[in-house]
Amino acid sequence: MKHLRSTTLAAAALAGLILPNHALAWGQTGHRVTGAIASKYLNAHARREVRRLLGPESLAEAATYPDDERSNPDTFWQKEASPYHYADVPKGKTYEESGAPPQGDAVTALAKFTAVLKDPKASKADKQLALHFVVHIVGDLQMPLHAGYTEDKGGNDVKVMYRGQPTNLHSVWDTGLIEAQNLSFTEWTSFLAPKITRAQVREWSGHDPLVWIHEDVAVRDSLYPQGDQITFFYAWKFTPLVKQRLSQGGVRIASYLNWIWPAQAPKKAASKSKK
Repeated sequence: MKHLRSTTLAAAALAGLILPNHALAWGQTGHRVTGAIASKYLNAHARREVRRLLGPESLAEAATYPDDERSNPDTFWQKEASPYHYADVPKGKTYEESGAPPQGDAVTALAKFTAVLKDPKASKADKQLALHFVVHIVGDLQMPLHAGYTEDKGGNDVKVMYRGQPTNLHSVWDTGLIEAQNLSFTEWTSFLAPKITRAQVREWSGHDPLVWIHEDVAVRDSLYPQGDQITFFYAWKFTPLVKQRLSQGGVRIASYLNWIWPAQAPKKAASKSKK
């Protein structure tokens, strides 16, 4: 048994060496939840634009695309796009003080893809890629360890045991705490969406990623466990935060797209000509 556990830990360590510098945020289920919730809050103009660009593809499906393509051998996916999923912030500093690294990050990527969506001259293909990234990045930035420390790769280098299996802190947050509930993304959505109040929608709405990063930084230190065990108490304590950040992610994706494509005022009826 001791040999088996050592082999398992060694395999996990080897897997960590071949993973990207920062792993996924929320995993497939979490991202799909944010996309599904977002679809409930789009204004009519944004809904039309999303349908025009994505066709039958839902926001829930679109939300995972940048992660789905991480094994694509194309240079864009292997080199350029890798840093677009996170925005590291050093301890004791704000994002504004540290700024983006030379290769860019989630904040610079969000600005870049937003500009594409707003550009009337951009091709449909470029806008489709941009929309996939905007939906994904807004979701990513709701996961506190995606505004993490460069030194431990957003918790990827923090090895822990969770539910009897070796893993890392980042994986606990992007997948472990979510999958432990044994819910599909549609069940997660059906549980979370009805509990979002109008007051919360107003409070959470906005299009400034620095607000979300400040929220991440405010809580990230509390996520590091004492020792290497993720206990049932830890899961009980932080699952409400997971639920809140997933709900905020959905509202904020919709709010961001509504900002890009604001509601159009109804056309005034043509005035009757005077007799």
